Amino acid sequence: MPHKPKKPCRYPGCARLVEADESYCPEHKRLAAQQYERYGRPEENKKRYGYRWRKIRALFLAAHPLCEMCRKAGRLTEATEVHHILPLAHGGTNDEDNLMALCKACHSRISAESGDRWRNKKQRKEE
Repeated sequence: MPHKPKKPCRYPGCARLVEADESYCPEHKRLAAQQYERYGRPEENKKRYGYRWRKIRALFLAAHPLCEMCRKAGRLTEATEVHHILPLAHGGTNDEDNLMALCKACHSRISAESGDRWRNKKQRKEE
């Protein structure tokens, strides 16, 4: 059975060849994983947004297909995000009365205005 040809490592500037089913050479595999996790959610948030949350989110979006903010402004936009009115980190819950169906633009605007998403790590540790 023929083998697929090797390809270059995806790490910028690395020309080492790796197997077709790999992305990085052994030297850069660990580095790439560390860089990926650096921008991820904090560990406590990863636990909050597991299988149970994905199921709640899917059911909520099925029941509320339109963006609530756009509807108030007289526009009909498909909801793609579920927003916690009171964030889980501040004592909120996944109850339906704490959730809001939003489009991507409205959800990004609300998140940016609240400032929660872009707080620095020092402020997170103080809480």
